[in-house]
Amino acid sequence: MEFLKPVRLVSILNRKKDDPSKFVFTGNLTIQETDIQLFKYRKEAFVEEKNISPDILHTFEKNGYNYWLNIYGLNETATIASICEKQGIHSLVIQDILDVNQRPKFQEYEYFSFLTLKSIVPSENEMITEQISFVFGVNFLISFQERKADFFEHLRIRIREDKGILRERSADYLLYAMLESILDNYFKTLSRVDEEIEKFNFTNTKKEPSPNALELIENHKKFVHFIKKSILPIKEFAQIVERGECHYIEKKHLKYFLEIKDLCLTLIDNSDMILSSLESQTNLFFSVQGHRMNQVMKTLTIVATIFIPLTFIAGIYGMNFSNMPELEWKYGYVGIWSIMLSVFFGMVIYFRRKKWF
Repeated sequence: MEFLKPVRLVSILNRKKDDPSKFVFTGNLTIQETDIQLFKYRKEAFVEEKNISPDILHTFEKNGYNYWLNIYGLNETATIASICEKQGIHSLVIQDILDVNQRPKFQEYEYFSFLTLKSIVPSENEMITEQISFVFGVNFLISFQERKADFFEHLRIRIREDKGILRERSADYLLYAMLESILDNYFKTLSRVDEEIEKFNFTNTKKEPSPNALELIENHKKFVHFIKKSILPIKEFAQIVERGECHYIEKKHLKYFLEIKDLCLTLIDNSDMILSSLESQTNLFFSVQGHRMNQVMKTLTIVATIFIPLTFIAGIYGMNFSNMPELEWKYGYVGIWSIMLSVFFGMVIYFRRKKWF
């Protein structure tokens, strides 16, 4: 997960100021060639086109069909700009699509609406995030993705096989289905984080915690904060739809976007619970570390306390004075050992009864 540095942000703003028509891709992911897919569908039929050349794309016709244009890869800025300009998309929107480090946002334009948000790409070994942008109107939806991912594949299958009501609904219902899929990935990601948190076990004071345990906890906290921050704009968009301020969402589909809002609230609650659990794990880590330190200090104190009187006795009879009667005593050596051992075992028994060790 990468965040835009202030210096880089200033550089991008300067370039925009110098030449507003110059589009800059701010991400690091580069795909050799932009991949374009187009679905043209309605209840009775559908047409699927893959690996489309940008040159053959035209404005979407109002002929009873809905259009879903999906674009993988944003590094070819000229291609992205050409596709957008053919669809009448404003240059400010093109800049927002290519600026993958900006905050998610929603904005209404005269002939379309624009929505950009962050998504989690499912991965076994790491958490990968990407920006997804949507431009949608009366009968079309254009989605821009940084990388190829399969979490919209089930929607393609539903269009091909006419499963459910997707083909008989307008493009805003497809947007709902895609948002639901993105939120589903957030649920899966939070479940994985929750499972990893359960692996932390700091209650066993006999086992030394992993040196990087605290670092892992802090990384999880940062990631969950990022997820929560990414979900809030989706919730805000659902609230905008609920208030009827998005002109390209049909009234009969409002209930679906209310479901999106409920999913966002659930995810936010789950994020808060995980953050609370991580904070508890951090406190437990320091508490256990403090307890372990106290145990060590107590053990050292007990050992020192036991040997203080023994050192005192040995110190007295180690002095080189000629007038020490015990030095001439036949059983002096055995007697001193008896006293020292009696003191030693007496103190050990006393500390054991006090349950100090």
